[in-house]
Amino acid sequence: MSEAVAWDDDGTPRSPRFDDIYRSATGGLAQAQHVFLEGCGLPEGWAGQPQWRVLETGFGLGLNFLACWHAWRSDPQRPALLHFASVEAWPVAAEDLLRGVASYPALQPLAEALAAQWLGLTPGVHRLSFEQGHVLLTLCVGDVHAMLREQQFHADAVFLDGFDPARNPAMWDLHTLKAVTRLSRHGAQLATWTVAGQLRRDLHACGWQLAKRPGLPPKRECLAGRYDPPWEAKGRDDAVRPQPSHAVVIGAGLSGAAVAASLARRGWMVRVLDAARAPAAGASALPVGLLAAHQSPDDNLLSRLSRAGVRTTLQEARQRLAAGLEWQATGVLEWRGDDLRSPPADEALAPWTRAATPAQQRTAGLASEQAAWWHEQAAWIVPAALVRSWLRTSGVQFQGSSAVARIARGDGHWLVQDAQGATLAQAPLVVVAAALGSAPLLPWAGQVHAVRGQVSWAPLEEEDASSLPPFPVNGHGHFLPRVPLVDRGAWITGSTYGRGDTDATPRDEDDAANVQRVAEMLPQAGAVLQAAAGRGQLRHWAGVRCAASDRRPLVGEVEPGLWVSTAMGSRGLSFAALCAELIAARLHREPLPIEARLAHALDVSRLAPARSG
Repeated sequence: MSEAVAWDDDGTPRSPRFDDIYRSATGGLAQAQHVFLEGCGLPEGWAGQPQWRVLETGFGLGLNFLACWHAWRSDPQRPALLHFASVEAWPVAAEDLLRGVASYPALQPLAEALAAQWLGLTPGVHRLSFEQGHVLLTLCVGDVHAMLREQQFHADAVFLDGFDPARNPAMWDLHTLKAVTRLSRHGAQLATWTVAGQLRRDLHACGWQLAKRPGLPPKRECLAGRYDPPWEAKGRDDAVRPQPSHAVVIGAGLSGAAVAASLARRGWMVRVLDAARAPAAGASALPVGLLAAHQSPDDNLLSRLSRAGVRTTLQEARQRLAAGLEWQATGVLEWRGDDLRSPPADEALAPWTRAATPAQQRTAGLASEQAAWWHEQAAWIVPAALVRSWLRTSGVQFQGSSAVARIARGDGHWLVQDAQGATLAQAPLVVVAAALGSAPLLPWAGQVHAVRGQVSWAPLEEEDASSLPPFPVNGHGHFLPRVPLVDRGAWITGSTYGRGDTDATPRDEDDAANVQRVAEMLPQAGAVLQAAAGRGQLRHWAGVRCAASDRRPLVGEVEPGLWVSTAMGSRGLSFAALCAELIAARLHREPLPIEARLAHALDVSRLAPARSG
């Protein structure tokens, strides 16, 4: 449940939990601008920088973020990428975010964009993307101490915010300040509204040089600081951030295109190589795919990972693709047969997954005694359209008909070579994202395997439309009742799952299996599919995917300057964009888009025992 906010008659928002105000009735935006932005020397401080990172200790109603975003938007000298990482133990409702900017017209469009993504904020790390991925909000939901431990980046500016130290002491204690200091680069600026003596003493002990500034009434003073300790901290990693130059990505499917776009947004010039003449020629040539999070009754590792991935991909689709032609938000009904277990009871998960209503089950054509869940955040997407959009990112160049056979070390760079030993490209950074083609280039070929999949589809006959559900259904394969494969629309179903099968030739028996699965799940829709098969209308597509032995993607650094993003299996739409952002975050020491333990579950280092043995 969202945190309650009590609004006084004069418009002042108040926290019943802490018996304190979020801000005065008129001072919210002024405080954000005067205390925090000006206190950290912004926007002048970020002029000409490739990216800027803000760390905030209390998101509240989001005014500091919105003011920072607005300042970034208004500044022609703005950095190409603005990171804003904020901790919030008690997220408020989206309605309160919007009410909080009612007096600030300039912030209202930004607040509306924020509110549109403000859902399903379970404890953990959530990445929200704006401005085509150039403004990134990393919201860390949970205890401030635990959430700060999750991150490893170095902030350029720190906004120390929160309720009064007497009412919420954990937000201001020495443990918090030490964690904030660990996440601050040398020279980082700090600002806060309070000048409490204990806070100043603790910050000074952590290495901050402080100065009082005139405050915003009713406060007489506020505080600013600079991290400039007179000592050299032991074990502190203040490594210089990598300077973007040239990169090579091997593979022009979902994984490779996503990596190329993420790197290009950070200033890299990226060349994408692929053996095929055109992008999205492998498994990413799937005519249309279903994007939906996996959800288990116990909210397991895959559930948490897939929610993060689906959130990331939906953000990309909304900003890049044409609704109704290249993607469509639809929701999806998951048929669970006789598995009567309920979704997790966490109210924060309700915007993601909940038990289907009887009306939804009837509309889909499910028997009333069968169990079903409804996944609200789901969509169909044309994978090739997403690939093409990513490859159109400024700084990305596609080079087809370039089959890579070997990667070799050069003098300060990597050589990418073909089977004859000719160098196709060279760069200090190479990312291998070539699905099954990744295995021969890296030292763990035995840890990935082929997974063949076939989908079946046919043009939609108008007289059949009433017999089909109005939304996708999955759980026993998947069925999409209307997608724009032909002018009048089509239905599509699949997919088969053939482990170890590398033959992409379509098979009639797989069409029959796809139709039969729908008939078992949705008898009325199955009759439509069987009739189409009887009329000889079925069409098909088959492709070969790549999966790891534990069915999780492989992401991370294999050797210095050599990275990998592959083995998406049947979840390329769910994971490609998330994995790309994870690589970019690790490479640039940015805020991680997911919790550290989730990132570790995807890291290629988990194959290290197999590689060394």
